[in-house]
Formats: sequence, structure tokens, C-alpha cells
Amino acid sequence: MTVTQLQSVPVPHSPVDDIPPLVARLRATFDSGKTRPLAWRREQLQALLRFHKEQAEPLAEALRADLGKPTMEAYAADIAQAPGEAKLALKNLAKWTKPENVGRVPMLGRSVLMRDPLGVVLIIAPWNYPVGLLLSPLVGAIAAGNAAVLKPSEVTAHTSAVLAETLPKYLDPDAIALVEGGVEETTALLDQRFDHIMYTGNGQVGRIVMEKAAKNLTPVTLELGGKSPCIVDATADLTIAARRIAWGKFINSGQTCIAPDYLLVEESIHDPLVAAIEKTVKEFYGDDPQKTADYARVVNQRHHARLTALLEDQEIAFGGATDVDDCYIQPTLLTNVSPDSAIMQTEIFGPILPVLRIRDVDEAISFVRAREKPLALYVFTSDDAVAGKVLEETSSGGACVNGTVMHIGDSRMPFGGVGESGMGAYHGRSSFETFTHRKAVLKRGFRFDLKMMYPPYSKFGTKMVKKMV
Repeated sequence: MTVTQLQSVPVPHSPVDDIPPLVARLRATFDSGKTRPLAWRREQLQALLRFHKEQAEPLAEALRADLGKPTMEAYAADIAQAPGEAKLALKNLAKWTKPENVGRVPMLGRSVLMRDPLGVVLIIAPWNYPVGLLLSPLVGAIAAGNAAVLKPSEVTAHTSAVLAETLPKYLDPDAIALVEGGVEETTALLDQRFDHIMYTGNGQVGRIVMEKAAKNLTPVTLELGGKSPCIVDATADLTIAARRIAWGKFINSGQTCIAPDYLLVEESIHDPLVAAIEKTVKEFYGDDPQKTADYARVVNQRHHARLTALLEDQEIAFGGATDVDDCYIQPTLLTNVSPDSAIMQTEIFGPILPVLRIRDVDEAISFVRAREKPLALYVFTSDDAVAGKVLEETSSGGACVNGTVMHIGDSRMPFGGVGESGMGAYHGRSSFETFTHRKAVLKRGFRFDLKMMYPPYSKFGTKMVKKMV
């Protein structure tokens, strides 16, 4: 696979002038009440399941063309995201949407929580998992009864083209639309009024999205990534730790928002762990990972140049080979990395893993706490007390003990960032709640109406109210 193949499809564009009327059309659909019935929501979710079943192969081929994704990774980590969410939503839709009886309030009435759809929502997806991170949030938007505009990434042009050609054949075109393009089209979308915007990507663009949304007081969900640390203490099983760290780091060629970004390793096990990871990488990808079909590519030459620049003046324990024409960077591990080096100042988002030595877990905790809150945090240890200490004394969007990345797979759990790594959450019921307004309703009857509540206020009524304070 060469970079020529990767860029064989031109950057797709939707006409910018069509965007305002498109959004207006979706708003008219929502205002008509069409998206509110549970029957419509179920119909769209079932159609989304058919889409994935019938278009999985073209999507996998597009992901291979855009990112060199192995078929296993394309299906398991990308294409399979939304179907699992859709099945869960279909199973629980009646329960999620049922008004929630909070209980009676003395002298007032009965309190009920109702869940209203927000309206017309915008979902902006990244390029690293361009299918799952576009359509998984859509499940929540549909389940909540919204109309939605989808914006896939122009960077993964093959995948965007397949989505644009096939998805409208399955979903209601009056309520769900897809807009292709880059900065110009995204800017035009953000100039429209939406009722919620969900953006997955980097913090720089996240700030732009939030600034644009603020003009219309539009709420946002931001999934922004960050430098996710991985702490390994001396009690960890190094063989298993190496396998799980290497897998979590090097799937999709390291282009995963919750991939371990750097290791904090106790001094006594530093060298054995480095050796174990090197051995594991060879078991995964062979002596030359460039020749295996099981290892993805960096998405384009621009990101390849960014990543190779991070390797300058670093001590490479293993790996380091690059091929710009193939957008290839060998799985690489760095040692004796300075905390002040360029690679430790930004999310790597590629197949390069720095290793830093620590005296003990307390030093690791201090290191993490001194930096921005990450999207994920990992700790490998056989000591439950150590794991508990790390979890209690650090803040992260999510965490995993003795594993990496896999915590994202449980749809019963919310997925989202904190601080610099994002705001809001989705997956499962959390997706439904993200695109829903929880409306507080008080229901009263006519049989009980205290006159002392109304003017002119009596001394007795005032006295009774004072007693309530």
C-alpha cells in the first residue's frame, strides 16, 4: 500500500450553499413531530443495523484504503461500534423514554421527569475511527428522537465517500443528512443553529466548536483525547502487561484517542518490561511489521512528518524505521525520555511509546497530577491497594486496571473526558441522555388548594412558612 493509494479519492465536498436549507429542512421535520414516535426511532435503528450488515465489506475496504486497517481491527474496533449500541437502544428504548415518577411533594403534587428530544443535532466525527465515531453517537440521537446532521472526516476520503453514497439509502433523508467536506463545510455547519453539537477530535478544534456553539447557546459534547498515562509497578505480570500495552498502543498504528501515550515504569522492572514489549511486538507483527497485513498505517504524509519529527534526538529502544511513501512508522519504543521533550508536550497519536522511569507509584501519581487530565489512565499491578490509590488520587475520563482500551467496550458505562480531555459523555444510555432534555414536570389536581399561599398573605401562613426554614 502506498500513499498514492491512500490519496486516490479526492477530498469530498458538499455544496456550502446547500447547508442552510438542509438544516432548515431537518428542523421542519423535527417540528412536525415525525421523529418523536418510538415506532420511527425503532425503524431508524433497525435500518442502521441493516446498513452495517449489508455495507460492512465496502466499509472495511474503505478503511483499508484510508488507514491500512487490518480487517479484524476494521470490524472489531470501528464497524461494530454502532450495531452494539443500536441493539442496546432497541432493547431499552421503552424503558429509557418512560416518564420517571419521582414521587409526591407535600401540598404541591406529584413530580415526574419526562425526556424530550433536543431537536436538530450535529455530529462531527474524526478520521481515526471514522465509522464508529460517527454512527455510534447517531444511535443516541435517534433513540432520543432527534433529527441529525452527520459530518464525517474529509481526511478518510474513501470512508466518507462510502458513507455518503450508501447511508441515505437506509435512513430517513428528511431527518438524517450527511455533509461531506473540510474546514469550509464544517464552518458553514457551525454557523447554523443546532440544539446540540457533538465533536470528537483535538482540543484546538474543540475550542473553535465551543466558541461557535456559544453564539447560539448550543450545548456541546467534546471528546478530545490527551496524553493517557500507563503506570506499571513492580508487582505486575510483565508478560501479560507487555501484551496488553502493546496491543492497546499499536492497534490502528497508535491512532487511538485512548491509546497509552506514555509509560511510567518502576525502576526495577524497566529493562525487563522494555524487553517484554519488544518480544511481544515481534510476536504480533513479525520481524518486519511493514510486510504484515495486521498493522495499519499513519493516515497521511502530514501526520507522518509530524510523528517522525518527534523521534528526533530520542533514544530508540526498538523500532524507529519509517517509510514516507507508505505512510509507515514501525512500532517504536523510546527510553530515557525527558519529561520536557517535545514528545511529552502533546498527544502522540501514532505508534511511538515513550517510557519514563519512576521510583515508585507515588512519583507516578505526582507526575500525572502535574499535567492535564487525560481521557484514559491505565495501571498495571497485582496489588489492589496500589490500584485503588492510583484511581483515587488521579483524575481521568476513564480508567482500566491491568488492561488498556477495553473499558470503552462496556456500553453500560459512560465514555467521556474531563477538563482538557473533553466534556460530556456517551455510549449506551449515556448517549440517549446526552441528546435528551430531562424535563421536570409537577402534576397537580384541583381538590387541594391552600388559600394561605395566595395574597393577601395571612400572619398564620407567614408563620407556617417561617417554620419550614
